[in-house]
Amino acid sequence: MIAQVIDDEGKKSIAQVATTAKEFQSKFGEMTKTEQAKQLGLQIAEVAKSKGIESVVFDRGGYIYHGRVQALAEGAREGGLKF
Repeated sequence: MIAQVIDDEGKKSIAQVATTAKEFQSKFGEMTKTEQAKQLGLQIAEVAKSKGIESVVFDRGGYIYHGRVQALAEGAREGGLKF
């Protein structure tokens, strides 16, 4: 799973985190995929906030707001992102 913060006007990626990253797997590799999605949400919120971004639009890419997608959103909200 990958989460990105994208500047639509500038057409560039501002922040990105993925569950496949070595750092992520070393910390959270033993969790279920849903638990990993929540941690991913917390991490993308942390990265975005460090770059001065506090409000985003959540685009679920056509996926149903359920399971891992929902866990990612909840983690991002817990991390302080508003959407």
